[in-house]
Amino acid sequence: MSNEHHSPLGKAVSYKAEYDPSLLFPIPRIGKRDEVGIGGTLPFMGVDIWNAYELSWLNMRGKPQIALAVIEIPATSPNIIESKSFKLYLNSFNQTRLAGTEALAELLRHDLGDAAGATVRVELIEPDAFGLQRLGELDGYCIDNLDIDVDTYTPTPEVLHCDKADSLVEEVLVSNLLKSNCLVTGQPDWASVQIRYVGQPINRESLLRYLISFRNHNEFHEQCVERIFVDIQRGCAPLKLSVYARYTRRGGLDINPYRSNFNAPQPSNARTARQ
Repeated sequence: MSNEHHSPLGKAVSYKAEYDPSLLFPIPRIGKRDEVGIGGTLPFMGVDIWNAYELSWLNMRGKPQIALAVIEIPATSPNIIESKSFKLYLNSFNQTRLAGTEALAELLRHDLGDAAGATVRVELIEPDAFGLQRLGELDGYCIDNLDIDVDTYTPTPEVLHCDKADSLVEEVLVSNLLKSNCLVTGQPDWASVQIRYVGQPINRESLLRYLISFRNHNEFHEQCVERIFVDIQRGCAPLKLSVYARYTRRGGLDINPYRSNFNAPQPSNARTARQ
């Protein structure tokens, strides 16, 4: 385990088609958390929800099997898993014979938990349940139609501020304009983001400018969401805050980080139209 520049990102690789858990590449969360000023006690709880769409293996008679996988890695885990290594690991099942979906799920739980350094949840969705998968947009008021000028495309938390009000508000704001870039390759990452809070009303124009300011920023999905959470907490001081991002998939995987400082139900894992 080392930093992201030692990962398979941006490098030519040979795809293995037989099971190999050593392909997983953990990256400690602590470095980026130190960068944004998160101390030893996390200011949030949460989870990283991964959806895997390209998962296949062989049954004991050699016939290919397929499934979708939902993997939940707790935000308290010491490591994230670099996404290309995750893809290479999943591809290593392609020519691997397994006794059934539970045998696969057990390997996934063990290997991903070992890499993340925490217990992970794994759900396998078999083909007869594919038609039950939901599609839906993030609920909340979309701020994307605000008529604003924008000229800054690196994170500017100093623009965040609240409007004056006589009482606290409880609202949910959504934007589909979040874009950041891979920390190593610079490839674009596209996302929709939902911000749920209780506090003084966040100025919506300032929030939209702030979210757009990630456009040229290089950081992994999980790190961007934690930066957004911390910046809003510092700039606007809501009593309750949650940040949830749905990123479009790459390599058959999407990553959807959720961070919250209050005990709310975990958000839906319904795919958005862009996912």
